[in-house]
Amino acid sequence: MQHVVVRLCVLAACVAGPGAIAQAQTFPSKPVRMLVGFPAGGPSDVPARIIGQHLQTALGQPVVVENKTGAAGMIALNEMLAQPRDGHTLLLCSYIDPTNVHLYRKAAYKVEDLAPVSMITKAYYAIVVPPDSPANNIKDFIALAKAKPGQLNYGKVGSGSVTEIIPRQIEREAGIRMTGVTFRGTGPALQEVLAGRIDFAVSPLSLAMPLYNEKKVKVIAMTSPERLKIAPDVPTLNEQGVNVVNYGWWGVCAAAGTPRPILDQLNKQVGAAVASDQFRTTMEKTGVIPEASSVDAFGKLIVDTAADAGKTLKELGIDPLD
Repeated sequence: MQHVVVRLCVLAACVAGPGAIAQAQTFPSKPVRMLVGFPAGGPSDVPARIIGQHLQTALGQPVVVENKTGAAGMIALNEMLAQPRDGHTLLLCSYIDPTNVHLYRKAAYKVEDLAPVSMITKAYYAIVVPPDSPANNIKDFIALAKAKPGQLNYGKVGSGSVTEIIPRQIEREAGIRMTGVTFRGTGPALQEVLAGRIDFAVSPLSLAMPLYNEKKVKVIAMTSPERLKIAPDVPTLNEQGVNVVNYGWWGVCAAAGTPRPILDQLNKQVGAAVASDQFRTTMEKTGVIPEASSVDAFGKLIVDTAADAGKTLKELGIDPLD
């Protein structure tokens, strides 16, 4: 376990010298930036703005949320790394950031460049099929796929995305074969499911559940380990004999080298924001689970996510992108 401890210390900026302690005592001394690597209104942006409001009150300094989109979130991450490592530039980070290290050959950062502050949410996914699909559960769908090898198609958002990984995991577990069709986003893919032009898609609950509640699509499984409060009538993949559990997480990160006292201060304040009624109510409406963590627990999650992503991509034969 020693190597894990060392890596976590790098991530969490365990060693704080006199200069770091002095920095921490004056933090924050100016406005704080919260960078978001994805568009306004999305699953990263909404929690960032609520967390930012709470941090602004707690820190006594303006907290400005900035959307720096592009390159699968890497533009925002690299912008954070280019700034002084003093806690004044933060990132609304997610499972995508450690995954990108393995997914992109030219990723300009390492996992160790991230310093954890706290996890803020985790989110499971819905398995969606058209409203007139003969499949009412995952077993029905597997039977259809076995009867038509390679003919059923699923929507995905780029190679190595969760919208490809989960279908590929289901293929492997169930012994079926499907064809992936690439879309520019999950929204357009779901519209094709709704219209019956594609057979299957993996979707965030925030997009899938409104369509499900309006009976515009069927949700035949969840990727959670147990049934979710937002859809207690929908069984999990595990329940239906398919051994796949998958979730995404979001959190607040700083750059490695940020003094540990600053990380600890931010951790306490982010945790209070996650515990607020405003945050919990807003997140739970979309099926997202609010969950804060310690600095070290979040550091371990980042390291584990990177290791799992590397292993999964290799097992599924998904090559890194240029």
